[in-house]
This record gives sequence, structure tokens and C-alpha cells, in this order.
Amino acid sequence: MSKDIHKILSLSNDLRWSIGEDFHDHLIEGIYADAAQIAAHSVTKKGQRAHTPLDTKIDRIVTSRTWGFPIMFLMLAGVLWLTIIGANYPSAMLGKLLLETIYPMLKNGASAIGMPWWLDGLFLDGVYLATAWVIAVMLPPMAIFFPLFTLLEDFGYLPRVAFNMDKLFSKVGAHGKQALTMSMGFGCNAAGVVATRIIDSPRERLIAIITNNFSLCNGRWPTQILIATIFIGAIVPSYLSGLASIGAVIGIAMLGIFFTFFSSWVLSRTVLRGEVSTFHLELPPYRPPQFWKTIYTSLIDRTLVVLWRAIYFAAPAGAVIWLISNIHIGDTVLAERLIHGMDGFGYLLGLNGVILLAYIVAIPANEIVIPTILMLTVMVTGVNGFGEGNGVLFELDSIADTEAILRAGGWTLLTAINLMIFSLIHNPCSTTIYTIYKETKSLKWTIVASIMPVILGFIITFLVAQIWRLLAH
Repeated sequence: MSKDIHKILSLSNDLRWSIGEDFHDHLIEGIYADAAQIAAHSVTKKGQRAHTPLDTKIDRIVTSRTWGFPIMFLMLAGVLWLTIIGANYPSAMLGKLLLETIYPMLKNGASAIGMPWWLDGLFLDGVYLATAWVIAVMLPPMAIFFPLFTLLEDFGYLPRVAFNMDKLFSKVGAHGKQALTMSMGFGCNAAGVVATRIIDSPRERLIAIITNNFSLCNGRWPTQILIATIFIGAIVPSYLSGLASIGAVIGIAMLGIFFTFFSSWVLSRTVLRGEVSTFHLELPPYRPPQFWKTIYTSLIDRTLVVLWRAIYFAAPAGAVIWLISNIHIGDTVLAERLIHGMDGFGYLLGLNGVILLAYIVAIPANEIVIPTILMLTVMVTGVNGFGEGNGVLFELDSIADTEAILRAGGWTLLTAINLMIFSLIHNPCSTTIYTIYKETKSLKWTIVASIMPVILGFIITFLVAQIWRLLAH
């Protein structure tokens, strides 16, 4: 220690000779002034009232054991509410433009030039409709969620979320920063996977990547809300239906958080066993976000990049949906054969063949699950007055008409509940699978991240179905 002090004094003397006496004195005075300022904020003399910075006062509330978690959940709920409510109008406008204006124009143009029916169907009813649906449903929520999330990050609140959740995640063998990647997953699982770059430990980053699918992304919220409104809201008095529907959707989202912790715990004690890394987090000061820079960055780096990947996978999915709905094997459409072949397995899960086939062909994008289910149900049941034909995706503005189609397809309350569960616990979409591979550079971990959730989904829905039927008898 004495050698270090001697070296510092020697350097100080050298500085005095090399840069001049006045500058050296000003430098020393500046150091003492900074030290005095730090002492004034940190040390309280006897009888003197303590000075507490505003950042510290805020942190005492947002990181407290009493208020930290309620504020955190309210903040996330507020972001999700603004996303869902705020996206309704622009989604409707985009849907009207792409599906009700441009689509008929393209169909009329194809008819005018004498395009063969199969080419018209494959590219317009298949590829174009699926792509248009993904853009209309996916773009507005992401364009709202990501900027809001980034603004909270720039403001300095998200590090407080990681601080609050660190103890819980460390208990299951994961990293505290997984709280941030999990929250990002509520906007888009692919973006949540990319966000795991903030985790330094490769083992804990893998845990965050594999479990991110349990965050209910914006592509699955419309399915949850629609099914809860039709079936959950119907089992209570009308004045409580809205509350019951919202409660059911929130319950599913909370179930996803539970499975995130449970799966992290299992992984950290089996295939990804290891020590939890030390998490030293310095809470940054609160600062006003750079609003327009944040909006631009979140729209370009997150929204448009993820949307482009989704479109890239949605286009061939639309072609596949149209083909299986129009290729005949004997007197039966291929899709019908597949549905009937999966009905038995679907029954064991409390679902049906239509739902299973819809989730297989809609792997590229969760946004087209409900339109696919409605189209396939009309095709199999022969319900009249709905849709534009086999392979043409559609959705209805009327809740009653949607319910009528689903009831005609044999849906019950059990079907609805297990669909909501399976919508949460199933394989990631193609965009997320591709992103997992890009981030891990590992085919093995990409397969694990893709297969593990769907196996868990099969197990959970099977157990729910068997218990439900046992209690019913």
C-alpha cells in the first residue's frame, strides 16, 4: 500500500512539473470539490436533515418488497392494454385495405387476364391472403408494444424490473435479466429471443431462449380474447361476462409465467445444470427518453425486422393451406383426410383434428390460426353462408356467427379451455424457431426449444381432458 501511495505522490509531482503549477492546483481543487459534493449527498451531520436524491426516493418505492411487484405488474398490464386496445383501429384499417380493397382488385385483375383458377387460388387465395393477414394483425401491436417497452428501458425502469425479479430467477437457476427477455416475449417471442443477448452466461441465456415461448406473444392474444369472450363469458351472468373473459386471459398469461419458472427450474437441474452466475446490477439514473430516436430504433430494429421474417414464412404457409384444401384424393379433400386422421388424438387432448391441423399449417404465424380454424371447420361441416371457398381464409366481425361455426364443429367448453392452454403451450412459430437457430447456432438446442413446449402442451391438455371427463361422469 505504501508503495502505491509513494507512486501516486511521485506522479503528482511529475504532473506539477510537466503541466504547470496552476493546472495541477486546479486539478486537485476539482477532486476535492467532487469529494465534498459526494460527501454532502452521502454523509449526514448530527442534527442535520438527510438529503435524499429523487432517484433514491423513487427506487425505494419501485424496488420495495411491498410495492415493487404490484407496480411492475401494473406497468406491464398497462403496456399490454395500450397495445391491444391501441392496435384495434389500425389493424382494422390495414385489414380493410389489404383484405377488402386490394384483394378484390387482385381477384378482378386475375379474372380479367384469364388467369387459371388454380394459379389464382394458389397465389391470391393462398399466398396473398396469409401474408396480408399477418401484416394486418401483427404490425400494429408490434408498432405499439416495442416503442413503449423501449421507452421504459431508456427511462431506466426495466433494470429495476430485473432487480426485483433477480431473486426469483436465481432460485430456479436462471438469470435475473431473464425477467426483461420474458417481458419482451409478450410483444414477440422472436424479439424476446434476440433480447437474451443481454445475458452473459451461455447456460442461462439458453434457459431464457428455450422458455421464452411461454410468454404470450401478441399473435396469440387475439385467439385468447376471442375464445374467452365466446365460451368463458357465456358461463357467467351477462353483466360479469367481460370480467370473466379478461380474468381467463390474464390467468393464461400468468400460467405462462409459471411455466417459465417451472421449465427454467427443470432445465437448470437437468440438461443445463450449473451454478447461477453472480448478478451485479448497477441501477442507472432515471433520465428522459429520447422519444423520436427510440420510436425510430424500435420500429426499424425490432418491428420491421421481425415482421419481415414473419412474412417470409407466412407466404409459403398460405400456399400449403390452399393446396391441402383443394387437392383431392379420390372424392375427399386432403385436408379432410388429415383432419379425420387426427380427430382421435385430438379427442384425447380435449381438442379436435381441425385445431391440430390448423396449428400444424399455421406454424409460420399464430395470427392465422383462427382464420384457418374457421375455414377448415366450414369445409368439414358444410356450414352454409360463410367463407369464400376451400383454402380461402376468413374471419367474422360477428361474435355470434363465429360461435355458430365453432359450435357446428363440435366445440364445447372443454375444447375452448384446452385451446387456450394449447395456444400458450405449443411449438414456437417459424419466425421464432429461425431466430433461435440464428442466436444459438445449434440445431440441437433449436429442436429442444421447438419440441419441448409442444410435448408439454400435449401432456397438460391430456390431463385436463381426462380430469374434466372424469368429473363429468
